Amino acid sequence: MAAYYRWKSFEENEDRPEKPRRYGVTEIRGPRYSVLSQNLLQEIFESMGQFVDGLKFSGGSNSLIPKSFIKQAIETAHEHGVYVSTGDWAEHMLRSGGPSAFKDYVEECKQLGFDTIELNANLLEVPEETLLRYVRLIKSGGLRAKPMFAVKFNKSDIPGRSRAFGSYVVPEPRSTEFVEDIDLLIRKAERCLEAGADTIMIDADDVCKYADSLRADIIAKVIGRLGIEKTMFEASDAKLAEWFIKRYGPNVNLYVDHSQIMDLECLRGRHLGKDHQSVLGSSYFLF
Repeated sequence: MAAYYRWKSFEENEDRPEKPRRYGVTEIRGPRYSVLSQNLLQEIFESMGQFVDGLKFSGGSNSLIPKSFIKQAIETAHEHGVYVSTGDWAEHMLRSGGPSAFKDYVEECKQLGFDTIELNANLLEVPEETLLRYVRLIKSGGLRAKPMFAVKFNKSDIPGRSRAFGSYVVPEPRSTEFVEDIDLLIRKAERCLEAGADTIMIDADDVCKYADSLRADIIAKVIGRLGIEKTMFEASDAKLAEWFIKRYGPNVNLYVDHSQIMDLECLRGRHLGKDHQSVLGSSYFLF
């Protein structure tokens, strides 16, 4: 069994570089569904740090944690070559403080040591030009920008195709209906990349949240148009991670729970069969 799971080195995958990587990235979820202590973070990075590229404070969890803890956690991550992302919290700051608060938010993130600011484009509910301005503000602040897009848009936000150029449009109440539009997602993502965004995060809802309802057609179109290097997908369980690796190879960028680090890295290697089981067993990760 030990030979079957022979440990890999990056030299075995010559096209997947060592850290810092631009592709084949593994970003892990920080404290949200579970509590991560400084000691646990230290243990994760010391034992598996070479396989972790990023740490995300998801769901606004950073707003509930003392700044001293955040700074210390970020310093620990940086010591192991791990970048740190805010997660999708900017939309809450904009709702509570207005557009003028965004520049202050970027500055605060920079002071705390964050490397990446994530923007949930669908929850922001701002015009496209405003979103692009936020991307440029993040970049001008010396941080990386990662817009996140869902495949469904509010019907009110989908441009009409029969409108004459320059014609007056009677304002209508905002719709409560959401419509799938993969071409609009890609167009908006392309504009964000042109504005300087580093990575496009694809919202798992209606795309890859569950293995039995995975939308391979949408994923193929997104990667085909935007490129594997510029996109990141969430793999919420081992089955989804295995599907992504088998379909797109070890260089796909994935966002996973910290309990999946070891299994995901083994999947990225060359020496696993289709009946892959957890190398260490689930009990290893019961913190």
